[in-house]
Amino acid sequence: MTLRDRLLAVIVAVCWGLNFPATALALDHFPPFFLVALRFAIIAIPTILFVPRPQVRLRWLLGVGLGIGLLQFAFLYLGMAAGMPSGLASLVLQASAPFTVVIAGIWLRERITQRQAIGIGIAVLGLAAIAFHRAQVAALLPVVLTLCGALGWAIGNVSTRKAEAPNPFRLTLWMSVVPPLPMLALALVVEGPQRIGDSLATALSPEALPSVFGLLYIVLIATLVGYGIWGGLLKRNPSSVVAPFSMLVPVVGVLASWLAFGEIIDIVELVAGVFVVGGVLFASIRGRVRAERIAA
Repeated sequence: MTLRDRLLAVIVAVCWGLNFPATALALDHFPPFFLVALRFAIIAIPTILFVPRPQVRLRWLLGVGLGIGLLQFAFLYLGMAAGMPSGLASLVLQASAPFTVVIAGIWLRERITQRQAIGIGIAVLGLAAIAFHRAQVAALLPVVLTLCGALGWAIGNVSTRKAEAPNPFRLTLWMSVVPPLPMLALALVVEGPQRIGDSLATALSPEALPSVFGLLYIVLIATLVGYGIWGGLLKRNPSSVVAPFSMLVPVVGVLASWLAFGEIIDIVELVAGVFVVGGVLFASIRGRVRAERIAA
């Protein structure tokens, strides 16, 4: 993995880490399933009108859209709406990294070197320490829902790798076409037309503006910038090399949530965060992870 790609992966981690307090703001006004439908519909409509469909097999486009777009965010937003703190959500969702490595190993037969396994193990220990320390502040159900979101992200990661899109950003745009209709249907059934209509009717009120700004950040930065870069990284590098960088997201997410909402961070979380960063860097620096991909 080149130095440029490592820096890009860190930029994505920052974008996605800030996404969690932005999501918490958006969920203050919009119901969770409708928020998923809305965030992707904003991208999907101009995409269908103006952007040519990427030259990838339909099944991989659907895999990316269902994994990253639908499963990840439906479960994540539901978990956060059920009481998952944004900082803890940014942590638990990073279970997608080991999920991705396991799925890629089974599905794509990507081999993992000892150095990579050690680095991921160190990072996972850091994540486990933060999770153990923070578990007392969250009920079990929100944690389980967020883990389901992490599994969806992992499925989307491997589908992105398998798609091998010539233009990864175009794939990012077109995967946004998949979630809106099924999520809108689910929102209408679960959340109801009245609640959805009220959220839209009052969207421009002063009280709702922070939520609208949160939604705009989710769409423009977290989705377009973040997943646009992420797709390019997955195209150029094995999934098992790229995925561990997502473990940097909770470091940003916990700090951002502390600054935005006063969610407490202490010495245990800081030390564990160092392990997360150190593990990812150890797994990716030169001497590097040689995850070999056997033709699938």
